[in-house]
Amino acid sequence: MADEIRRLIRVRTRKGARFKRDGFGKKPQISDSWRKPRGQHNKQREQKKAKGRLPKPGFGSPLAVRGMHPSGFFEVLVCKIADLEGLDPETRSIRIAATVGRRKRAALQEQALAAGLRVLNARAAKKVKKNHQPVSEEKKKAVKQEPKKVRKETDVKKAKPKSAPEREALTEKKEPQEPRKEEIVPAKKRVQEKSKPESSGEEKVKEGRKKRAQKVTAADAAAEPKPKKTSKAKEEAGKEVKPVKKTAAKPKKKTTKDGEEK
Repeated sequence: MADEIRRLIRVRTRKGARFKRDGFGKKPQISDSWRKPRGQHNKQREQKKAKGRLPKPGFGSPLAVRGMHPSGFFEVLVCKIADLEGLDPETRSIRIAATVGRRKRAALQEQALAAGLRVLNARAAKKVKKNHQPVSEEKKKAVKQEPKKVRKETDVKKAKPKSAPEREALTEKKEPQEPRKEEIVPAKKRVQEKSKPESSGEEKVKEGRKKRAQKVTAADAAAEPKPKKTSKAKEEAGKEVKPVKKTAAKPKKKTTKDGEEK
């Protein structure tokens, strides 16, 4: 019977019928899940070439292997240990649900393997470190009963005060610092310092500054515009003309018909 099942599974895979929804691959919102085409002008409904086949009698797998896993077992979804009861290890294999946690999964997997059931999605258990030793309850109690460590004086000094009164207390403890006394230099020393010969470096700096100033003055002089030559007529016209003083005109004497002056 086992050979016959293998042959039927091969027949099922040879057909390779995969019915896809019309429009799959053209639009991203259309999924691969099958939907019957119902449009009036739908090419897949009209069974046009290269538009995809429709599910019909003849594409189904043999009844003996229909719904069977390729391994040759019918799979059963398991969530807890109680689901393992009554399963035949010769025809059934289990698949542990994804919602099961790590601890329960390990226990369920061990129970299934002990019963001779095949686990389709088995996972390897995580290796525990060799040096790792679980902490006993006695050590936990001893840690809780230990007295708290007292802060040292050095630790208290390093810790910054949080509240305002603590800051004020620290500032009061500090001794007031004396003002710095400025050194009074006598007048003789000042005169001697001024009369000291300048170093060679300072002399070079001063010479460089002088040369730069001379170059700047020479460049300014060269940049000044030269006076243009003008003809004599233009020079004469350009000369200032003195304004002529106007004298007031004398009033005319009126005469009568007889020739007498008024």
